Amino acid sequence: MEKIIIIGGGLGGLFTGALLAKEGYPVTVLEKNPVIGGGLQTFYRYGAGFESGMHLLGGLHPGQSIYKICRYLGIMDQLEIRDVDHDCMDQITYLSDGKTYRVPQGKEAFADYFSTEFPAEKNSIHAYVEALYQLVDEIDFFYLRTGNEHVYSHNEYFLWPADQFVNHFLKDYRLRDVISYMNPMFGGIAGHTPTYIHALINVLYIDGPSRFVGNSQQMADALAKVIEEGGGSVITRACVSKLNIEDRQLRSLQYEKNGQSLLMACDTARVIADVHPSVLLGMTDSKVFSKAYRNRIEQAPNSYSSFCVYVVFKPGTFPFINHTCYFQKNYGMVWHYNEYDEEDWPRGFLYMTPVVKGQGAWASTMIINCIMPSEVVARWAGTTTGHRGPEYEAWKQRHLDKVLDVMRKLYPGFDSTIAHVFASSPLTIRDYYNEPDGALYGLRKDCQHIAQSQVPVYTKVRNLLMTGQNVNLHGFCGVPLTAINTAEAIVGADKITCQINHFK
Repeated sequence: MEKIIIIGGGLGGLFTGALLAKEGYPVTVLEKNPVIGGGLQTFYRYGAGFESGMHLLGGLHPGQSIYKICRYLGIMDQLEIRDVDHDCMDQITYLSDGKTYRVPQGKEAFADYFSTEFPAEKNSIHAYVEALYQLVDEIDFFYLRTGNEHVYSHNEYFLWPADQFVNHFLKDYRLRDVISYMNPMFGGIAGHTPTYIHALINVLYIDGPSRFVGNSQQMADALAKVIEEGGGSVITRACVSKLNIEDRQLRSLQYEKNGQSLLMACDTARVIADVHPSVLLGMTDSKVFSKAYRNRIEQAPNSYSSFCVYVVFKPGTFPFINHTCYFQKNYGMVWHYNEYDEEDWPRGFLYMTPVVKGQGAWASTMIINCIMPSEVVARWAGTTTGHRGPEYEAWKQRHLDKVLDVMRKLYPGFDSTIAHVFASSPLTIRDYYNEPDGALYGLRKDCQHIAQSQVPVYTKVRNLLMTGQNVNLHGFCGVPLTAINTAEAIVGADKITCQINHFK
């Protein structure tokens, strides 16, 4: 079997590598960071572990797609997972009217709840939810069905702007806003985000989200074990810097490890890139990637980024919340998180208390994720972590204080629960994930420029393929499904999908 080399040990690279290792291929993963996992990485401050991503896990219930993939790979029983509260999977609070919505999971329960809150729109709400499910049902690979793999060759709703889709069914401006509360999970922007993205994410979580117990690193480690038990290796601190391409064939790659520059032959290998396409293009000046293609990738907008706040609680002071919470300053803002005004920021955010092993009634930590465009920190783009200067630190403190001001309104006495608090900006995400602009979801999916929104599995280089969130779908569910697409480009169409579906 030809060997497989994967550039990037994030969720996409590890799932693709594990699937190919299961097929008998020797897989080598090169990861630039000291720790594998990308958004699965866990870091530690003040003795507490924090997930580097906001992990709501869809598709992990028995019979669902990600559950079936993990079971096929033999890692499902290695993962510690906890379901969120069934009667309240999400909580949304609006400061403008003091209203809190407690949204249950399940298709019928979801529709019935909003019908109770907005009785005049009962029929419209049920029609909207039914349309969501009908759209997703057309996407075969979401359900691991063989068939049409192109997510935008379906009915007219697919490439509508998602806010237009919502407004088509629903009339109440409050309902339009609150039912779109999941926007931070997929980078929703008015007039641009395709309806199919909105539908996929909503259906995924309406069907019931879960969370990791302990940390998300367990998933990365379990996938790495599959690769290593298949005879492969996962090499950290290995930063790929150059791709040597001749005659549309990747001949070798250069990477830095422990201060040394090393060369890895690729002539007889398949190389898979789990990096942003602009990062990949920066590794080679080969003319095989035309100037027009380079310009398209360079000009394609990325999804927005985030300002994150991390809290370590004093023991026994803040209750554990077994669901995700959303704050909104007012109605009518949820589709406009890409717009920034420091005086009016944050317009909204989501927060959660992560699950620890032996979780009791009290929370240990909290993560608060506040959407922020990357251009807000563009003046410090040339700096590195820990060396951004006093102006940046003052700016970061101002924004941290703004978030804490909101938490004091939501939870009077919040200050008394805090043992430690710190924050990160889009620059942290940029540097930590090697993601241009600190983009949470890679290239922005844009129904106005759908061809510019994602890259195909295949490239102009014969033995170079792509995987990860810029191919098809992002997120904990989308990236593993995309990994199947990439792996099947090597082993044959539908082969892995059929094996997963017939696995006993």
